[in-house]
Amino acid sequence: MYREAAAYIMNKTNIRPELGLVLGTGLNPLADAIEDAVIIPFEKIPHFPVSTVHAGNLVIGTLRGKSVVCMQGRVHYYEGYTMRELGFPVQVMHAMGVKTLLLTNASGGICETYFPGQVVAISDHIKLDMDSPLRGENPDSLGSRFFDMSTAYTPELLAFAQEVAKELDYPLCEGVYAYMGGPQFETPAEIRMLRIMGADLVGMSTVPEVIAAAHCGIKVLALSCVTNMAAGMDMGGFNESVIADAEVIGQKTMLTFLEKAVEKL
Repeated sequence: MYREAAAYIMNKTNIRPELGLVLGTGLNPLADAIEDAVIIPFEKIPHFPVSTVHAGNLVIGTLRGKSVVCMQGRVHYYEGYTMRELGFPVQVMHAMGVKTLLLTNASGGICETYFPGQVVAISDHIKLDMDSPLRGENPDSLGSRFFDMSTAYTPELLAFAQEVAKELDYPLCEGVYAYMGGPQFETPAEIRMLRIMGADLVGMSTVPEVIAAAHCGIKVLALSCVTNMAAGMDMGGFNESVIADAEVIGQKTMLTFLEKAVEKL
C-alpha cells in the first residue's frame, strides 16, 4: 500500500525529496515557504490516514535549496488510528527516497529545569504501550523483522542540532520523550512514574513515526516544544493561556531553527 501511495504522489511532481518534515501546530509558515510547491490533501492519497485535529496536507517542493516533502499536521493514536497507520506516512516517504526526517511536536515538561516555550532535542524515548507500527506481517522490502533502536534518534543529527543551536545562540537541551496515547493528559501519579523512569518530556505523537523510520533506515532529528509543565509539577497541568503563550514562543524558535537546519543539512 505504501508503494501505491508513493507512486500517486510522485506522479504529481518531478521532485524526488531526500528530506522529510513533519510539522506540528503553528509551523505552517515553514510549509508556506516551500517553493514550486505541489500541495496534496491527505484524503487524496491512497491509503493515507487523514488528520482530524490538524490541517492535513502533503507539500512537495524546494526549501532553502533542498528538495523536501512536508507533512502539514499528522495523525495520532487517540484519533482512532492503529499504530500501523501512524507509521504509514514514514514508509511512504521512504518509498519516495527520503533519507532524513525532521520531526516536531508539542510536549509537557517533566524535567524541573524546563520551562514553557523551550525547544528540546529528543535523544531517546520511553513507550509503555506494547503495540507497534511494525506489529503483524513484516514488510521485508523496508527492513528486518527485528531491528536496533539504540540510535533511532541519530547521534550525528543530534550533534548537528547542537551546531545549529550554537550558531543561533540558543541553549538547546536534549531530553528523553515519554509517549502516551492520550487524548487525556496524564495524572500526577503517571508523571511521577515517568520521571522516575527517566523521562524529561511527555507527549502523544512522534514515537510511532520514529519506530517506522528506524525500521527502514531513515535518519531522524526530533524537536519538541515544551508548552506546559506536566501535571503535578510546579505550576503544572492544563492552563490554556500558558499553553497558548508558550506555543507562540516555541513555534518562533522552532521555525528559526528548522529553517537554519534545512539550509545547513
